[in-house]
Amino acid sequence: MVTAQEGLATSALSGVANRVLVDYKDALTDYRVTDMPVISMFAERFTTETGGDVDISFSKPSMKLEQLEEGATPAYQHTDLRSERINVKEWGIAVGVTRRMLEDSRFSEMELALNEARRAVDRHVTEHAVKALFGIADTTFGTIALTAGSSEATVTTFASNPHGGFFGTLDDNGSGGLDTANDVRIAEYGIYSKDDLAALGPVTTGSHYFVSQDSASDATGDIQLNDITAAMELIGAKGLNADTIMISPMHYKTLLNLADFTTPFTATLDGNGGKGGLDFVNQTSRTGVVGQLYGLNVVMNSYIPKNRFGVFDMSIKPMAYVERRGLTVEEANPGFGITGSYMSMRYGLKVIRPEAGVIVIGD
Repeated sequence: MVTAQEGLATSALSGVANRVLVDYKDALTDYRVTDMPVISMFAERFTTETGGDVDISFSKPSMKLEQLEEGATPAYQHTDLRSERINVKEWGIAVGVTRRMLEDSRFSEMELALNEARRAVDRHVTEHAVKALFGIADTTFGTIALTAGSSEATVTTFASNPHGGFFGTLDDNGSGGLDTANDVRIAEYGIYSKDDLAALGPVTTGSHYFVSQDSASDATGDIQLNDITAAMELIGAKGLNADTIMISPMHYKTLLNLADFTTPFTATLDGNGGKGGLDFVNQTSRTGVVGQLYGLNVVMNSYIPKNRFGVFDMSIKPMAYVERRGLTVEEANPGFGITGSYMSMRYGLKVIRPEAGVIVIGD
């Protein structure tokens, strides 16, 4: 038989957990998935009022200024739009804390559990974005394996590859306008034609995936400078400027041995009261940038395979992050003696600007 005192104790414990949940909900008002380094660097944020398959539109580089004589009116121009379809899904995690855990712990078990669940959200979205960017197969996210030469000819339907990739039909610049037979996914910002692009070493026209030019760039984690410059050349041929290279931890040791590689240590050591090392850690955790090579920011991520790296122009966000609902926390009732909460969100990811990235794949 439950006494009144025991009932009050149970109520008090539940009340403590609920207050933690309320406080945590308030704290999440400032939480944004788009503040995470990988999303903030690589993705443009869109919002939608529906879930499932969502069509988004965004502008192509189409407008140009013209010189005006006194009193002249410039010709009216309109935005040339591109469109992509993105699949928005719901993702969630349930957290449960037992009565005994609440009674016996010196800490707030509910708060600890919610904090770990939120970190799980960070890990989940980061892994999802990296595997979509690098073409890494994962049944959880529905990403597929993209290899050297992957193109619209090899991945033909949205159903088979909802995350897109760094490939597409090229804009036939200067020789007949757009190729209207297919979606033109790769826009040109520069002056080069298809023939110019096809002549760029290992790169297949329309595909931004290629095998390393050096047989030493294999599963050992080596990174070859001629691969970096080839990737920079391909991005530059589209009229863009590569500014970021994304590597695995296996590549970092190789870069440390290169004379042209610099770390944030030297940039912050004197300007931070002698705490350059600490500032390096803080800066890296905020941005993911661990150094510079050939003017490129070097970003390291543990979800990248050791035989791949990517070169990107971050001024042109290559990925779309489509949000139906941001991260929310709700109270749950899992069962007798358990206090619970449910954390969920609805979003989709896809590579939408293939001209802004190149993926180099080791043998």
